[in-house]
Amino acid sequence: MTAMEEREKAFEAKYHLDEEMAFKANVRRAKLLGLWAAAKLGLADEAALAYARSVVEADLADGHHGALISKLLGDLAVEGIPIDAETITHQMDRLAREAQAQVVAELVSGKQTLTA
Repeated sequence: MTAMEEREKAFEAKYHLDEEMAFKANVRRAKLLGLWAAAKLGLADEAALAYARSVVEADLADGHHGALISKLLGDLAVEGIPIDAETITHQMDRLAREAQAQVVAELVSGKQTLTA
């Protein structure tokens, strides 16, 4: 293998690892957002985790987060909790940074592995 081929292969591997980390951070962000909303809804323990899973599924269904925001707005509105899309988006941005830090910390500590 030539040096150029080795370099190309290394770039491809890094790209795949970066994409996997981004995916894991996005899923973690959706879970954290689901737990945040679950607390607002008065859910705890298994009910909160189940709700967070449903939020992750809504986010995976729509890459632009429209389904996620609609779900949260609808669920909170049904319970009479006044939250707007801007508040949810702000919380989502805050939790994205937290999720990224968690994924990186788990990777560094060896609690999480990435595939090549």
